[in-house]
Amino acid sequence: MSEEETPVQAESEQPAAPPTEAKREEVAAEPAGAQASAAPEPAREAPRRPEGRPDYRAEPSRAGGPGRRPGGGPSGPGARPGARRPRRKVCSFCVEKGPPINYKDAAKLRRFISERGRILPRRTTGTCGMHQRVLAHAVKRAREIALLPFVAD
Repeated sequence: MSEEETPVQAESEQPAAPPTEAKREEVAAEPAGAQASAAPEPAREAPRRPEGRPDYRAEPSRAGGPGRRPGGGPSGPGARPGARRPRRKVCSFCVEKGPPINYKDAAKLRRFISERGRILPRRTTGTCGMHQRVLAHAVKRAREIALLPFVAD
């Protein structure tokens, strides 16, 4: 600084730079007061598992919950050798492109009802979402006029 400059002028000429990563690490590494003399605690180890049993808690499970095998579905990394993925079902109403679902056609609707009289889900029958909703509505109408049972006898 020159003699005629005041400290306020010198500070205004140089803008304050944000602390760099190295400065941040130095500040974070400096112990505070009484903690400087205390020795750091040793890291705690995870409890040991018996031999031959993997520790699934070591890394997060990708399967979606405790007790599940990591790896996913039937053909994923955790699958048994020789296991095949089941063939994808196709909506029979979309394939036929015939007449729309009719509540009066009890024989056709019976294929989509369980032995107890419950409407089978899409994953079992393979129907698409749109036709499953129409099918459920038709089954409910057929039950109302006694073409289909509400419950099994």
